[in-house]
Amino acid sequence: MVVASPLAAYLLVAALLFAIGLAGALTRRNAILVLIGIELMLNAANLNFIAFWRYGPHPEALTGMMFAIFSIAVAAAEAAVGLGLVIQIYRHTRTTDLDQMNRMKG
Repeated sequence: MVVASPLAAYLLVAALLFAIGLAGALTRRNAILVLIGIELMLNAANLNFIAFWRYGPHPEALTGMMFAIFSIAVAAAEAAVGLGLVIQIYRHTRTTDLDQMNRMKG
């Protein structure tokens, strides 16, 4: 396979990373693995931010880098809140299987 430019190579890697994360988030039953899939998708978005910043018209502006740093901070907060929820749910249900977590159903 021949890739036309370095930007296209980065975008291809990011698309594959996003697809793997999406498949992991949608097909897994374990809550921890779903969170890992979401983190992979966020990392793919960060890779796109950095690639478009680097190969954009004004790479000296550092806008892509700022978006990526903000996205990393949001991902860290999401991971902390998500793991906190998973730990609390595990304490009550003794499982991390998403199909068995039905306590919040009406």
